[in-house]
Amino acid sequence: MIKVPRGTQDILPEQSFKWQAVEAIIRDTCNVYQYKEIRTPIFEHTELFTRSVGDTTDIVQKEMYTFQDRGNRSLTLRPEGTASTVRAYVEHKLFGQPDQPVKLYYMGPMFRYERQQAGRYRQFVQFGIEAIGSADAAVDAEVIALAMDVYKKAGLKDIKLVLNSLGDTESRTAHKEALVAHFAPRIDEFCGDCQQRLEKNPLRILDCKKDRDHELMATAPQLTDYLNAESAAYFEKVKAYLEALDISYELDPNLVRGLDYYNHTAFEIMSTASGFGAITTLAGGGRYNGLVEELGGPSSPGIGFAMSIERLLLALEAEQVEIEDKSASDAYVIALGDAPKLEAMKIVKSLRDAGISAEMDYADRKLKAQMKSADRKKSQFVFILGEDELASRSVQIKELATGDQQMVAIEEAISYLQQKINTKEATQ
Repeated sequence: MIKVPRGTQDILPEQSFKWQAVEAIIRDTCNVYQYKEIRTPIFEHTELFTRSVGDTTDIVQKEMYTFQDRGNRSLTLRPEGTASTVRAYVEHKLFGQPDQPVKLYYMGPMFRYERQQAGRYRQFVQFGIEAIGSADAAVDAEVIALAMDVYKKAGLKDIKLVLNSLGDTESRTAHKEALVAHFAPRIDEFCGDCQQRLEKNPLRILDCKKDRDHELMATAPQLTDYLNAESAAYFEKVKAYLEALDISYELDPNLVRGLDYYNHTAFEIMSTASGFGAITTLAGGGRYNGLVEELGGPSSPGIGFAMSIERLLLALEAEQVEIEDKSASDAYVIALGDAPKLEAMKIVKSLRDAGISAEMDYADRKLKAQMKSADRKKSQFVFILGEDELASRSVQIKELATGDQQMVAIEEAISYLQQKINTKEATQ
């Protein structure tokens, strides 16, 4: 038996309705905020990710699915969505649009080769947004507000926002020098990756999972102490806008994020639900001024975030938030006999044409078995059509919740059911 590849999963119907529910919340929220969907290829030229994500990051060094195509070109399954979105922004000259920032969102599969654990797969689904073309701190607050709104609308309560500033190039250079001076004397006590990062990107040492408990980590120079006046003022504006939106946050000077393109605002949204697990991050993002230029475009500051759909569903489960399955059929048509079955097919088609969800039996089972099937599908109404009903051109319509049953002419059955459904919805 061939099984699903390690690190991937099949999402069966008893779970897929939950995905559809949160995806609908996401799309509705993006529409309210006026973010428009962009769909980019699942694979890109490898250079896109080495240039944008950073060749010293774990993603590039250890996690990317890279392959040679038949034309001997190096291609990579996308490990994240920002690089592809910015590439499209540059390639299609969206920087020329009169209204900036250009506000985009994406939702789809990403790929990283890493150890599978709860809520983390090698093929996973990310929702992300990018606002490109503005250096206004108010956009930072809007991006964060959208993420928080998605979680709140989904029903999460036990979440917190963690915030930091990575500063501009000048601030980061000063901090980098301080980090090198701090770690260099004892760098041989750290893992091989950190030893390589010391000169290339010492900020990545703070994000190391292997050496997170080393004593030098706790005393490492904090980036906020090296912010120049401009970076500090920008960060104060971001915090002021968040406070104006009544969004609470915690400051974490060690929050650096795992990608090289971030600067200024960096943030994560975490679950505080008991029993959620050791990895509490639900979403993360930040500002990436300079990335558009790195990929060949003009100066176009940007900010965005990405959230895992898998981890959102895990958080909902941890908080015991129930998601309603709205896939139940409105009507289940029961046919008893060959001739009634022909008429039942017509009734089902007419119901569906009228926008009413309908199902019928395809195993020629007895009445009792078909009634059980209607109950399993949580049908609101059952149509019963036998030889006697067919002879009188009528059908019995039974409301399962109340047990009320009515004999209705076949020609009037659709309008009768529509009226019953409309009345029921109006009273709910």
